[in-house]
Amino acid sequence: MNQTEIMEKITTIFRNLFNNKNIILSYATTAKDIHGWDSFNHINLMMMVEEEFNIRMRNSEITHLKNVGELVELIMAKKR
Repeated sequence: MNQTEIMEKITTIFRNLFNNKNIILSYATTAKDIHGWDSFNHINLMMMVEEEFNIRMRNSEITHLKNVGELVELIMAKKR
C-alpha cells in the first residue's frame, strides 16, 4: 500500500466521521483545519483508522502526531 492509497482511505474516513464530503486533505492538514476535529473526534478518528488498516497504534504514537502526513507515515510503518 502506498501513500496515495492510504491518503484516499484516510480522506474517506474523515469525510464520513465529520459528515463533510468536501474535505480535501493534504499532508500538512491539522486539527485546526477541520471543523469539529476535537479531542473526542480525534479518538474516534484513530479508532476508525486502526480498524480500516487493521493496525494498532500506541497512545504515545497518537499523541505525537502533528498532521495528516505523520499519520500516513505511521500507517505505512505499521503496514510493513
